[in-house]
Amino acid sequence: MTSVSSRPLVAIYPGSFDPLTNGHLDLISRGASLFDRLLIAILRNTQKAPLFPVDERIQMIREASSHLENVEADSFEGLLVDYAARRGASVFLRGIRAVSDYEAELQMALLNRRMGGVETIFLMAGEEFSFLSSRMIKEIVTLGGDVSNFVPAPVAARLRKRFPGQR
Repeated sequence: MTSVSSRPLVAIYPGSFDPLTNGHLDLISRGASLFDRLLIAILRNTQKAPLFPVDERIQMIREASSHLENVEADSFEGLLVDYAARRGASVFLRGIRAVSDYEAELQMALLNRRMGGVETIFLMAGEEFSFLSSRMIKEIVTLGGDVSNFVPAPVAARLRKRFPGQR
């Protein structure tokens, strides 16, 4: 998997992962097989009120991906291209669920290439996960629904604690 220059091929899968879904985990597993190292990077965004603090999201990602030796969870502030330069990453990994995702992701990919010389690789979401989003998971749990089929076990356990009224 090493690149032509014989340096390890390091990719970053950025996102909020609030919470991590089985769709995210599928992309992480598939990405881990493509790259020497895969960094799961959470932006520390003080403008948003998250469901889970960043450190707890990092812990959930670590627990859910512990079987993948080349995966690391981390957080960053500032521009993603600057974080990529600091971590020696040359690729961003992004998932595409629908055409509407592609339109927004394409603009960001072109901007990232122009600003930092970082390429973006898109993976299509698995059919069984194409409907999943963190936003939908949050909506279901706040309405008392069970999301255990849609999120990794460590996430489901934390959601049950946070929302004890789940079915």
